Amino acid sequence: MKLSLVISTADASFDALAFKGDLEKGMKMAKEIGYDAVEIAVRDPKVVDASKMNILKDEMRMEISAIGTGQAYLAEKLSLISEDEKLRLNAVERLKEHVDLSSKIGGLIIIGLIRGFAGERDKKKVKEMFAEGVREVAKYAEKLGVKLVIEPLNRYESDYLNTADETAKVIKKIAMDNVGLLLDTFHMNIEEPVMEESIVKHGDLLLHFHVADSNRWAPGYGHIDFNSIFETLFRIGYDGFVSVECLPLPGGAEISAREAHEFLSKLIKR
Repeated sequence: MKLSLVISTADASFDALAFKGDLEKGMKMAKEIGYDAVEIAVRDPKVVDASKMNILKDEMRMEISAIGTGQAYLAEKLSLISEDEKLRLNAVERLKEHVDLSSKIGGLIIIGLIRGFAGERDKKKVKEMFAEGVREVAKYAEKLGVKLVIEPLNRYESDYLNTADETAKVIKKIAMDNVGLLLDTFHMNIEEPVMEESIVKHGDLLLHFHVADSNRWAPGYGHIDFNSIFETLFRIGYDGFVSVECLPLPGGAEISAREAHEFLSKLIKR
């Protein structure tokens, strides 16, 4: 199990990022603290210089654990279920561009906020539309050896695919070997009756794991029992990345990232 830190390009509008700004600075900070990898939140893959990223990766001996895509929804309203066909098709094409980037620098592709909102529409039909869009991207990604993960988001940030059960059913409906599950302690704390049980139940689909405490601060500053969570991850044999996606609290980006790393490293060693 390795630790990763979520960082972002400067145009990010999502608050739950320990570091937001220049990717190179973010990588250097993560390396200095001791992280094994960074997860990069990217609105438009065209702004990322893949060659430069690979040079940085080699110099720092770091990996790219995943590539977040939600900024495309927040900034441009690109959505896999948009009622505007142009936005829907553009969302699929943008995700394919994320896949292209992944094929060059590594990292899973995260399907989170880019799912969009269902609103008053029939949820069954919305999920079918979502599954169709993800399946198209997954088929493209399969040829390039890239995997996708779908993240359940809490009810305050999304109006469908809120729970692990609901999301797992859609993943099984998509029926692609390169599509798996991302679980996040912040969202799980709101939606899952018992987080450990959800991890065990869907461990066969679990490819990526996000951590933030109950208040979305760095782990250790809320009420989530991370000792129990990590014992469960070890028990199911999870060997993917644990990626810190928290607010820059307490104390700002570097302090929160450093304290999260110290807290989680002790759990892994234990």
